[in-house]
Amino acid sequence: MSIANFMSQDLITVTPATKIFDCIDLMKEHQLHRLPVVANHETGAQQLVGLITEGVIQAALPSSATSLSVFEANYLLNKTTVAEIMLTEVTTVAPNAQLEDGIYLMRQQDIGVLPVVAEKQLVGIITNNDIFDAFLNISGYFQGGLTVSLIVNEDQPGVLAKLTALFAAAKISISTIMVLRQKTTIVEVRLQTQAAEKVSSLLKDQGFNIQSITVAPKIA
Repeated sequence: MSIANFMSQDLITVTPATKIFDCIDLMKEHQLHRLPVVANHETGAQQLVGLITEGVIQAALPSSATSLSVFEANYLLNKTTVAEIMLTEVTTVAPNAQLEDGIYLMRQQDIGVLPVVAEKQLVGIITNNDIFDAFLNISGYFQGGLTVSLIVNEDQPGVLAKLTALFAAAKISISTIMVLRQKTTIVEVRLQTQAAEKVSSLLKDQGFNIQSITVAPKIA
């Protein structure tokens, strides 16, 4: 799955000339924690030039130890523009990059957001919440049915083929298959059925080692 499948495209942006007070209002209104900063290119494209975040704004606020009055502090903030405090070194990702590439970048850079850029134009943004939503989607969480976890003691070619053939013969549809390889290999299969006893019998008859079988309702 690519970044383009899960990025947000309905973007709220600001320009370098935007006042910080206006950024704060936008963040509150749209419940956002960061805003891409764009400059209109001569071609009409929105070119990413920076990023403004809650943390950056907080760092720019006058300290509580300052001798400035509230009126004076507010006056300074109202005069301050995005260009004066925005982050200019912004890690980005391409829309055709794999989702896991984006996750790796976020982990490596210890950041919670990646602007998505194609040919220098801002086309989207992907955040931690988008990653969580992507995992729920890919794992088939909302489809309900049975979640079967199998322990594979001898990980070898053909295990998944045998498993899918077994369910196909029983006319049981598979929603998703995920494989976790650690000290032991765990195969988790989501099935479009709630017949736990039938599935358990099928798997045991074929020698599969069942770790768990859970029934989950479909989530609208």
